[in-house]
Amino acid sequence: MLNPIVAAYVFGLLAGVAVLFQWALALGAPWGEMAMGGRYPGRFPPGLRFAALVQSFLLVVIALVVFTRAGMMLGDYLVFSRYAIWFVVGFCGISAVLNTITPSKKERLLWAPVTFGLLVCGLIVALS
Repeated sequence: MLNPIVAAYVFGLLAGVAVLFQWALALGAPWGEMAMGGRYPGRFPPGLRFAALVQSFLLVVIALVVFTRAGMMLGDYLVFSRYAIWFVVGFCGISAVLNTITPSKKERLLWAPVTFGLLVCGLIVALS
């Protein structure tokens, strides 16, 4: 099984890619067909741009939980992270399923592997 520290780093890398993607959407990148089921091809409308920022913040918080549970930072929150990591695993599981069944082929090809990787890495850290 993968070392939990390595799994946390991989999780952070994958989450970082997703955060950068969300920031790009928020700034008006024309990648809407690769998010939200492809419902908004091109640039997101203003409300969804704000939602992309919220999603990026959530991803950062989730990564902090993973890093904390792996013992890499925020040691004062280690006990909290033992419970919060299961929220992360659940969130990643739901994301993996949704990105696998999305009607957008581009979204499925890009994000299904990423979200599955987040799920596996989160689970490794959770079980460590």
